[in-house]
Amino acid sequence: MDTFRVEIPETDLADLRQRLLATRWPAQGAGEGWRRGVPVAELQSLARYWADGFDWRAVEARLNAFPQFVTEIDGQRIHFVHVRSERPDALPLLLIHGWPSTFAEYLDVIAELSRDHHVVVPSIPGFGFSVPVAGAWDVSRTASAFVTLMDQLGYARYGVQAGDVGAGIAGAMSRLTPAVAALHINGPSSHPFGGPLPLDGLSGTELARAERFNDLVATGLGYLQLMSTKPWTIGFSLADSPAGLLAWIYEKFQAWCSTVDRDALLTAVSIYWFTGTGATSAEFIYESMNAPGTWGAAAAPTGFATFAADTGIRTLLDPAHEVEHWTEYDRGGHFPAIEVPDLYVADVLKFFSAHSG
Repeated sequence: MDTFRVEIPETDLADLRQRLLATRWPAQGAGEGWRRGVPVAELQSLARYWADGFDWRAVEARLNAFPQFVTEIDGQRIHFVHVRSERPDALPLLLIHGWPSTFAEYLDVIAELSRDHHVVVPSIPGFGFSVPVAGAWDVSRTASAFVTLMDQLGYARYGVQAGDVGAGIAGAMSRLTPAVAALHINGPSSHPFGGPLPLDGLSGTELARAERFNDLVATGLGYLQLMSTKPWTIGFSLADSPAGLLAWIYEKFQAWCSTVDRDALLTAVSIYWFTGTGATSAEFIYESMNAPGTWGAAAAPTGFATFAADTGIRTLLDPAHEVEHWTEYDRGGHFPAIEVPDLYVADVLKFFSAHSG
């Protein structure tokens, strides 16, 4: 296990700026808004800011303010942040990001969470600084690696917080070891993605969420279909064109967030760009979506937090109200640690306070 610092060469920054300024922009018709994807005018504005306004060195300093390490597990380099609480009896807490996110999603919450928990934030293999990728990695293999990571750190009992594909990793970890004391999941989805949800009997917020989910199924899953079937095809654009990578990720932030923080978005996109993980993260999605037995039920007590832009519907997911912790908020979305860190931290601390003993 070695210490790690984020240190992107100046030549990489110059290359990024040159590529952005040389972007060949597509022609688009007027008046469509987001109906056909990212509007060219919006991406041009964002790309100009990325090239000449966004301060990567300031972001780098924020990242390096936290202790970071790399270790090798199952032949794979694993990068992670590790902040120990001043409380020796603190329950360790593993935070797992999803796609298209990175470990930097948690920058605004690590310090506060570490008052009550030892905090570990790994990068999924093929994402961020967990590269180069050694072999095929998916949810199940990553779960095993993260169990090993927590064991290496000396944690015999811990909680896991996650969203998106990270929630799949968290659930798989709970099935591998009783060391997982509890899980906290943000943004539970009203699966399956294969078809629309019935709207009968729903009203108010739940009806709005069901309609939003059905719209996602009808018009918003092209990215998942492509990465789950032909990741190499989109991989060329994600590896070679910063504008292409930006459009691919920006569309998801715009669709899934209540508000889009420009610097948080560009922090994530920059990490994908500098590490070349746009393509490898697509490979991870491919492997996970095509591996049998990936998406099983959790084997530990689980709490859920549903934010305003989420699609989780308790009537469908927990009709008997058997889940011990289900909270709903009128703010936030898919990345609550970025969008509403106050609500996120409060919910996580409340849930795990009942599982710390």
